[in-house]
Amino acid sequence: MDIASINFTPFWVSFKLAFFTTIILFIIALPMAYFLANYKGKLKSVLEAVFSLPIVLPPTVLGYYLLIALNKINLAFSFKGILIASIIYSFPFMFQPLLSAIENFDKSLIEASYSLKKTKFQTLKSVILPNIKPAIFTGLVIAFGHTIGEFGVVLMVGGSIDGITKVASIAIYDFTETLDYNIANVYSAILLVFSFVILFSVNLINKRLNVRY
Repeated sequence: MDIASINFTPFWVSFKLAFFTTIILFIIALPMAYFLANYKGKLKSVLEAVFSLPIVLPPTVLGYYLLIALNKINLAFSFKGILIASIIYSFPFMFQPLLSAIENFDKSLIEASYSLKKTKFQTLKSVILPNIKPAIFTGLVIAFGHTIGEFGVVLMVGGSIDGITKVASIAIYDFTETLDYNIANVYSAILLVFSFVILFSVNLINKRLNVRY
């Protein structure tokens, strides 16, 4: 098969979706993780369960409710729609590493920062973040990789529109349905290699960061 003849647009849509999802997730998840790590109220367990719900919730269930909600604001079957869906569905994969790292952070360093009259924001920026780089890296890479491989939620919310909502995983499904196994195999092999590289990179770089920090 001639690789040049294969349409790689679904991969472009996948990577664009994963990039924006990861950036937005980091901006959202970091302050939420910092808040919840320091929250001592009775609702902490409830909030943790809500934030982690997408991990165990079937993608079709989440996709259905998102489809209903996004359809009301004319965002269903659009790139913005699958971006919102991906942010919600991949949220725990960014949030959990950050929450765990902040909760287990050396409290004496935080107290020392406060004793120097540093604000919570200054403490987060100058003390906590530089020392939880492995968790940050893990959250970024896993969220990116998870979004690349997402299928159910994106299909429910965005369908399979060429150049707009058809990501690589949906393209594989479409090729399989039409019995075009050769191209499906190429797409699958690319995602397989990418997934391996993601996991290998996380393990390798985290080991180096842990040694350094």
